[in-house]
Amino acid sequence: MPPARSLALLLACALLGACKLSLPSPATPAADRIAVGALQGDGARSPHAGDTVTIEATVTGAFGDGLGGWFVQDHGDGDPRTSDAVFVFADGATALERGMRVRVRGEVVEHGDGDGDATLTALRPQSIEILDAAAPALQPTRLTAAPDDWEPLEGMWVRIDAPLTVSGQQDLTRRGTLVASFDGRLFTPTELAAPGPAAAAVAADNARRRVLLDDGSAETPEAGIWYLPGDAAPLRSGSVVTAAEGIVDQRWGDYRLQLTAPLRVQPAPRPAAPAVAGDVRIAAFNLENLFNGDGRGGGFPTARGARTPAEYQRQLAALVATIAALDADVAALMELENDGYDARSSIAQLVDALNAAGPAHDWRFVHAGEGPGTDAIRVGLLYRQTRVRPQGAPTTLGGGPFGERSRVPLAQAFVPLRDGRADGLDFTIVAVHFKSKGCSEATGADRDQGDDQACWNATRTESARRLRDWLAGDPTGAGTRTAIVGDFNAYAMEDPIRVFTDAGWRDPFDGHDPADRYSFVFDGQAGRLDHLLLSPALAARVAGAAKWHSNADESPAAGRRGDGTGAAPWRSSDHDPLLVGLRLRTD
Repeated sequence: MPPARSLALLLACALLGACKLSLPSPATPAADRIAVGALQGDGARSPHAGDTVTIEATVTGAFGDGLGGWFVQDHGDGDPRTSDAVFVFADGATALERGMRVRVRGEVVEHGDGDGDATLTALRPQSIEILDAAAPALQPTRLTAAPDDWEPLEGMWVRIDAPLTVSGQQDLTRRGTLVASFDGRLFTPTELAAPGPAAAAVAADNARRRVLLDDGSAETPEAGIWYLPGDAAPLRSGSVVTAAEGIVDQRWGDYRLQLTAPLRVQPAPRPAAPAVAGDVRIAAFNLENLFNGDGRGGGFPTARGARTPAEYQRQLAALVATIAALDADVAALMELENDGYDARSSIAQLVDALNAAGPAHDWRFVHAGEGPGTDAIRVGLLYRQTRVRPQGAPTTLGGGPFGERSRVPLAQAFVPLRDGRADGLDFTIVAVHFKSKGCSEATGADRDQGDDQACWNATRTESARRLRDWLAGDPTGAGTRTAIVGDFNAYAMEDPIRVFTDAGWRDPFDGHDPADRYSFVFDGQAGRLDHLLLSPALAARVAGAAKWHSNADESPAAGRRGDGTGAAPWRSSDHDPLLVGLRLRTD
């Protein structure tokens, strides 16, 4: 090596700080030097695992602090089945920067949790030599569509020229990651297809289109997300990002793009509250555990909800803003604290807050006597007493799956009012909340059957059958105009919903664009857990239906436990509310 070049490299090393530098020489052994593509091989795991090899490549991603190493890439072996890049663990002494050309000798290992082939091929270095501190730049591999397989791109520097849709952001503030997808957002398989092979096909397509955008660090971001514009509107799922550029990484069970440049973002706008036609409007809303402590300002942290009085006040203000904006006549609510009906109860203080906020001051709640049920949470019904009037007493369905698993349903008949007098057809609202999909304590038929319906599907389906049969007996005495409203914890094509639709119950959102009728986002996939199902007699009187995407698309950080202001409706819960308008008055 010419002396001037050696001096330049020594100077670069000194400027980088801690650095172990070995200058290459003709004596450097080269018998085991191989192309990176040969190291990677054309399978999920390296054919050289356990061997000691030498490679020469250029640093394309320097993540020593964030991920404990660097990605290096050579000019390729001409085989599209093999990746031309590999991860090199930091050796504790050498400092490398992007653009350096290096020679690395080390052991080939598979880095990961040992789960099948979901590992990252890597080099555990024994020596690192800097060949050039500023090598001629490589060019990124450009992608215009989702690759059929990410494995041949493992470790490669890529630029995605196609737009990506933000499908989920549940780990944005915790891990610095976004779930993004090619060709539009991702939907829960059983929202679009029947459980089994059809849903499995949707799941496979989701996996092909899905990519995680990561911040290049395994740590929790402390000072914001560096790759997002600081002055952009609040990031919502459904936003579009362009110019995604980074290194294809495989760790923690997922392929991901460790970003090396900021994203360009086209934010999805926040939608206005929906307005639907009709003279009686019904809303459904999961409150995400509204617990008010002891009702006197103490009793925090609560069992499931707010941890502090301030957090509770933020939650309450956001829920009031949401319910008021819907302008419903009857609202079916889920995840209310099951703490009675006196002035200190969660439901009573919610109604007081609604009336205090105005402009309406006529909100009331249905008093079920006790409960319903003995679960820590319950369903509830609110109504506007100047618009509708309860007909008869409320009634509940206990026993079987209700109480121990699914929450006890609450039914109440109403009649529309005009000038304080009954004017129109009476109708019954049934608030429901079926067992969730979590697998804790699930046994037998309630275990995950591998059909994309998750755990407790048998209990949810039995809950649906019992409710269907109970309603066939007209428990409120108001006839056949009935709406079942609430959180079924089942997506649109799953068994509990089919129990009703196969029996003639109607979904007013059928025929709506699937891209707009979701109410919940989980693991980067959108779908409906919240439904309003109508008996044929009531379905004939539908005037309009809408979902308000005020919550599911928002960052969890905007909620009561994040930096939300509390007065606005955004992220007042993790579920979106729904609204349906009916024509029931005499004229």
